[in-house]
Amino acid sequence: MTLFWITCAVLSLIAILFVAIPLWRGTVTSNAVARDAANLEILRDQINEMDVDLKNGLLSADLHEQGKSELQSRVLEEVREVAEVETHRSPYKKLAIALSVLLPIMAIGLYTQVGDLDAFSNRAGHGGMSEMSSVGGSTSISALEKKVESNPADGESLLLLARAYMEAERFADSAKAYENLTQYISDEAWIWADYADALAMAQGQSLRGKPTDLINKALKIDPDSMKGLALAGSAAMERGDFAAAIKHWERLRSLLPADSEDAKMIEGGLAEARQMMSHIKGGKAPMALEQIAPPAQPAASGKERITGKVTLSDSLKGKYSPDDTVFVLARAAEGPKMPLAILRKQVRDLPITFELDDSMAMQPQMTLSSFDKVVVVARISRSGTAMPEAGDAQGLSQPLRPGTKGVNLKIDQIVQ
Repeated sequence: MTLFWITCAVLSLIAILFVAIPLWRGTVTSNAVARDAANLEILRDQINEMDVDLKNGLLSADLHEQGKSELQSRVLEEVREVAEVETHRSPYKKLAIALSVLLPIMAIGLYTQVGDLDAFSNRAGHGGMSEMSSVGGSTSISALEKKVESNPADGESLLLLARAYMEAERFADSAKAYENLTQYISDEAWIWADYADALAMAQGQSLRGKPTDLINKALKIDPDSMKGLALAGSAAMERGDFAAAIKHWERLRSLLPADSEDAKMIEGGLAEARQMMSHIKGGKAPMALEQIAPPAQPAASGKERITGKVTLSDSLKGKYSPDDTVFVLARAAEGPKMPLAILRKQVRDLPITFELDDSMAMQPQMTLSSFDKVVVVARISRSGTAMPEAGDAQGLSQPLRPGTKGVNLKIDQIVQ
């Protein structure tokens, strides 16, 4: 952002110099001076003509002398008048000063009307709640890799490469690219937030550990970093710190338009966090997901329905009781981790064929059809509680669109 404004200032100064210097240095000669100079030239020509006439015998010596004396007197008068007329300096100096002041003011005013003041901040596509548009496929990634290899300090190419890796679901490579980027640009909150997001995806969509440290760095740089606040709330929910989640998400909600989809999503997350916290304050055990879910709602159109199958990895078979709970749920790919649809089974039911739709929503405003991309999670919970705990096993899908059919999930990861 700082570099952007410095560039604007330099370009504005160049524009001012092009306009102001010619106005400041220019001179204007009086019209009267030009007219008198022309008259003087005419008188000189007349004297020359009289000299020629005398030579050719057309004028007598007396008449020539008399006429020449009169013309010389007039020449002297004209010369005196020309000498007394002052050549005026440029009257445009004040205009040059005025333009030097007005040009940058007008430029800034115009930019605030038609430009985007947040284009280089964390609240835009870089660090806001929406992601940058697609960078391209493997060809673009290969080209970007070559650019970065030839110039590792090329911050723009590093950023584009990190985004391209993210879209290609090469999360570990994306995290590494963001790590390299922070060596050259360390004062932008959105970079640290994006880095945390990529690293979390690389470690099974968990924000525990280093991703949380990166989020804290983002918020230290900019306490109003929207992506930083969103991730901080999710990280707090993941570790069971519901008070911190509420604090972060309330601050984030205050930065969002009240009627926006993002605001509705945050409201749903806040409702979940408050329910969890009030339950714990009441001295009760952590709630199971089915305890906080509202009664089933009427089925939606079905276009949002996600179907698939959940299986258990061979390496984990026999390690969990047949009575242990299996949750199959969908949640937003970004933002609060509150389930958008949930199904409860047991280990003995595996493999499980599932369907998730809007009728399984925990909050009316938090449904599958409300989001462009979601993640499907299958988790074995020994305690049967809502929050993942160490020792649970889970499997996650890549971000997918509501309406996706035939999703295959394998429970093959142990929650740390």
